[in-house]
Amino acid sequence: MNKSMLLDELMQLSPSDRLDIAKKLWDSIHPPGSSRPGEIVVLTDEQMAELDRRLAEHKRHPERAGPWEAVRARLGARFDK
Repeated sequence: MNKSMLLDELMQLSPSDRLDIAKKLWDSIHPPGSSRPGEIVVLTDEQMAELDRRLAEHKRHPERAGPWEAVRARLGARFDK
């Protein structure tokens, strides 16, 4: 089966099934926690503290979070010049 035929078949799956397959394919070349395929990222104590701080802030004020689409649009407007 060639790639085009495989893609045609995959596109007939539900969006949920396609997303699951996409995640599995991505993880096969870019393992979770890696910055490059096969490379594991180790965070510094400062980075971990910052992540913990941000998570705690989010838990205190979850209403400040926004949907990805809005964040993406805001960042795009700011940096895509």
